[in-house]
Amino acid sequence: LLLLSLAVLAHNSSARKCSLKGPWINDLGSTMNISDVDNNGGFTGTYLTAVSSSTNEIRESPLTGTQNNNNNHEPTFGFTVNWRFSESTTVFTGQCFLDKKGKEVLKTMWLLRSSVDGIDDDWKATRVGINIFTR
Repeated sequence: LLLLSLAVLAHNSSARKCSLKGPWINDLGSTMNISDVDNNGGFTGTYLTAVSSSTNEIRESPLTGTQNNNNNHEPTFGFTVNWRFSESTTVFTGQCFLDKKGKEVLKTMWLLRSSVDGIDDDWKATRVGINIFTR
């Protein structure tokens, strides 16, 4: 019984937690860098998109987010990117996973809201999509 207890304890203490901190790249080539996650689950960072429908020069943009600060080793999170080169904002939500090989993967869904000239054009102002980020 003692050996079984020690084996369970050793397995639980060695369980790795998926961490949002650091550099990421998604399936379209966009990059982001996330700062430390604070004690309340908050974080900031930067995002550089590789794709845009804007004719403006793409610029690195700030992101602000939060992760579920429970003891789950694969936390859920959300963040907002305030684009510095266009009149739009994107919100991402997702989960940080460890794959079978222990590699961190972010599975996300996003909503992009673009500015339109008036309420009659509201129907075309929001886009939705998914992205997968890896290290």
